[in-house]
Amino acid sequence: MGVSGGVAICAARSAGPQWLAMQWALEMRAECLKRTLAGLDSLAARRGRTSGLPTHLLTGIEGEEAACFHLLSKGYTVVARRWSAGNHPGDLDLIAWQGTMLCFFEVKTRTAHDLNPAEAAIDLHKRNVLRRVARQYVRQLPGGPAPQVRFDVISVYLVLGKESEFMHFENAFGWRETGWREKT
Repeated sequence: MGVSGGVAICAARSAGPQWLAMQWALEMRAECLKRTLAGLDSLAARRGRTSGLPTHLLTGIEGEEAACFHLLSKGYTVVARRWSAGNHPGDLDLIAWQGTMLCFFEVKTRTAHDLNPAEAAIDLHKRNVLRRVARQYVRQLPGGPAPQVRFDVISVYLVLGKESEFMHFENAFGWRETGWREKT
């Protein structure tokens, strides 16, 4: 557990036993769901129903799944995975609510720690694609005014023989690039 995890524990102690119980329940729910899906994946593999996708795509899907469970254990409400607008290129890896904040996640997965971190792969073009698809998602939401939105990046490291590592960058970028004029 990193430095931020220690801060959360200190905050949790002052919040009281109810907060600890709710956090424990969230983590257990996510872990139970994770194990159930892992068992179903294993069963599908034994029956020969695995996809013929290239290894790098399977790694990406595994990282998105790990990030999804990580977010669930942190109390997020995940509402979509790999959402695409159909008429726009690209997709949103994960979409989740954190209270009243709508969060769009780009997940980058690596099987080793390289010189360049995983999150460095999200360039200006990729951010613009994510913005266009996110704008389409917000437009299709029912109801009144658009919710507050945040773009997050999660780097997932699935290193063989080690526990999965997550680097979560909240508000990694916004609707506009600093110094750039956004085209709509």
